Amino acid sequence: MDKSRLLDKVGAIGDDRLLLAKVLDRAEQAQSRNIPAATDFLSPQQQMVTLDLLQLAGIPETGGARLGGYKGAERNIFLFLPDWLAPEDAESQSPIRCLRATFREEEKLTHRDFLGSLMGMGIVREKVGDILVGPNSADLLVLDTVADFLLQSWSSAGRAKLTVTEIDPAHIHIPQVQCQEIRDTVSSLRLDAVVSTGFRMARGKATDLVASGRVQVNWRECTKPDKLLIQGDTVSARGFGKFELTEVGGVTKKGRTAIVLKRYM
Repeated sequence: MDKSRLLDKVGAIGDDRLLLAKVLDRAEQAQSRNIPAATDFLSPQQQMVTLDLLQLAGIPETGGARLGGYKGAERNIFLFLPDWLAPEDAESQSPIRCLRATFREEEKLTHRDFLGSLMGMGIVREKVGDILVGPNSADLLVLDTVADFLLQSWSSAGRAKLTVTEIDPAHIHIPQVQCQEIRDTVSSLRLDAVVSTGFRMARGKATDLVASGRVQVNWRECTKPDKLLIQGDTVSARGFGKFELTEVGGVTKKGRTAIVLKRYM
């Protein structure tokens, strides 16, 4: 199947089509030039579509690796390997580097402050992976194509002064994720019913939110309010955040299903 037909098959349009075309180019480059080839950082949604594309293209999982710089990273690259490299060699071929930007604790910088500063320097989002912000420092995963520039030129975020150094990924500071546990019962495990509980909104508003295309289940867009969820599903909505359906319990005497949600703050 040629590239255009593959992209049509996964429904790629606009910017996503351009991105996925680059993914196929990198996979082809690894084979034709016999060298490792990596994509830019991809969002969780883009990663899911990429996996669909690679499956359609007949590219096996052993042909590459998903890397984010540390275990559990949200934003990842796909690194495609030539035949002479095994999957376990992927880490040694990774183009990801880790930078630490330190600042005074009283500055209270946020993820948005760092991202805004990088964009102001002309660094596009695709070159930056996760940004892990702590009380007086932030660890950033970046591609090697921008790492040296940032080490030499990045000195502030807003009015806060930064000291930027490179660190070993083994020393990354991973902030504790703030979560809220929600225990409730729902009339069913329909997406709109669970969204209503997870985001504390009326059922009708939840139905409209899903139908608008702003909700994703496991990082895939879902516009069907009646989709049934299962334990372990992650639901996200633009403007509202995300939660995980961590537990599905029994049915009450009134026919409602007990659930436990972990909502990320």
